[in-house]
Amino acid sequence: MSDDCIFCSIVDGEIPARIVHETDDVVAFLDANPLARGHTLVIPKTHAQHVGDLDDDLAAALFAAVTELTPHVQSTVGADGANVGINDGEAAGQEVPHAHVHIIPRFEGDGGAPLHAVGGERPDLSDDELDAVADAIAE
Repeated sequence: MSDDCIFCSIVDGEIPARIVHETDDVVAFLDANPLARGHTLVIPKTHAQHVGDLDDDLAAALFAAVTELTPHVQSTVGADGANVGINDGEAAGQEVPHAHVHIIPRFEGDGGAPLHAVGGERPDLSDDELDAVADAIAE
């Protein structure tokens, strides 16, 4: 746990939250500043700032909860779909330095955008550049 992390304070029960799901490893609660009705955050109970900081078991527990909750959140609020996403790092918009997954219900005509819209202008990469990046990641 981290003493100055708001999500750790929620896990410890020091800050109230509208908890919708809880296991030994994971807790899910409604976002206090939702982007849509039913916007849910799913977090590991153990403090980890980035997705890459999660061990395999905790990552599996986190994403098991996400896969279970996403269709349930959608059906509960009558959503037509959902964006499921992670802001990993400050440059990506992560506001709370504790790994978390957003489940954001989406509704036809809600004016929201797809996840592709968060990247800004798309880079113009050659096949050689794409191959180099793919090879480097695969190593």
